[in-house]
Amino acid sequence: MKVFLAGIMQGSHLGAVMHHQGYRGRLRELLNRHWPDAEVYDPLADHQQSLDYDVDQGCAVFLHHNRMCSETDVLIAFVPEASMGTAIEMWEAWKHGRVVIAISPLSHNWAVRYCSHLLFPDVESFEAEVISGELLQKIGDLQTQTKSRGE
Repeated sequence: MKVFLAGIMQGSHLGAVMHHQGYRGRLRELLNRHWPDAEVYDPLADHQQSLDYDVDQGCAVFLHHNRMCSETDVLIAFVPEASMGTAIEMWEAWKHGRVVIAISPLSHNWAVRYCSHLLFPDVESFEAEVISGELLQKIGDLQTQTKSRGE
């Protein structure tokens, strides 16, 4: 199973700064421990200096990651506040019939609400479903449903 780890990076910052990225390590560790066969891709891991990319390199990485979202099996999006890049990644995965899981308190935000198959209000509730094994079952059920609808 291929998992794309999406999430807020720059958000609404006006300058070339990122939000705290500690959630990425926490989620990677959780998934590696409980889903050892999963291939987890974290876009920041390969692009630590992305804020310093020139226009061509930045655009190429942005478009490449969006293509990856359309090809992954599961996209997990950490969205503690609005994130345009994460919303696009969610959309690409959702419109291509991939399972989209959001970790976000923004349950009324339309991009989060309608481009997610599953929505967790926080990392702790997501962790509990991963640890219990229930999330893997839900993912399997969703994959079966999306295939039967021809998505």
